[in-house]
Amino acid sequence: MKRLLMLLLIAGLGLAKPACALDAHGQDAVADQSAVIVAFLNNLKADNSVYMGTHKIEFFAALSKGQTPKATVVTCSDSRVQANMFDRSPEGELFTVRNIGNQMATAEGSVEYGVHHLHTPILLFIGHSRCGAIAAVGGNYSKESDAIRRELDTITISKDLNNIDGVRANVHNQVTGAMLKFAEEIASGRLIVIGAVMDFADDLHQGAGKLHLINMNGEMDPAKLENVSALLAKQKPKPAAEAPARKTAIPVKPAAAPAHH
Repeated sequence: MKRLLMLLLIAGLGLAKPACALDAHGQDAVADQSAVIVAFLNNLKADNSVYMGTHKIEFFAALSKGQTPKATVVTCSDSRVQANMFDRSPEGELFTVRNIGNQMATAEGSVEYGVHHLHTPILLFIGHSRCGAIAAVGGNYSKESDAIRRELDTITISKDLNNIDGVRANVHNQVTGAMLKFAEEIASGRLIVIGAVMDFADDLHQGAGKLHLINMNGEMDPAKLENVSALLAKQKPKPAAEAPARKTAIPVKPAAAPAHH
């Protein structure tokens, strides 16, 4: 009996794997991940070399002097939404803030910096089709981490909306919130708040990759949004009425004293 137990113990030790050893699947996974990282970094370097070669030294010299962006842009962190989809030269032009759900609540300081310190005349919120944050808010995200839940909690839309309608509702909410926060800048004509949707999935059936303007300072009528110049003219603040000029009183000469004879 003792001999049998000893043989079984030896056989078991022979079959056992060291605790630190990876199985074949684990080794393959690490190798695959390493290959992805190497390829990514190689592409990064190659693309950067092309970028450097296609921009003159004057371009970078201008960038080094400072920034005067035209717009503070709040977009989703989703990797499928990038500035080159709507701006072929975003350098120095877009002060970009990214977070899940393209929202102001979780990036208020960054948005304020763009509006108050960089004085961008435009604040642009861009949602997008097939948004994961909107899908999460429409479902149950209670198992997510505290940090993720905090960011999703600030997206307040109805749960019964489909994804693209939820995306649009969220963008409208962001515009409304920004209009309240920056009411003084808007009233003085220093800022306009715009909401848009990047529809790379053609969920709005007007072409894949189209950027849809859906809100401008609270105006959501598609027909009116087509004529931006007229809309801006309508929303332009009227100059304060000047006080009517007071008529200068003509001094009345005192009557001449009667002559004494």
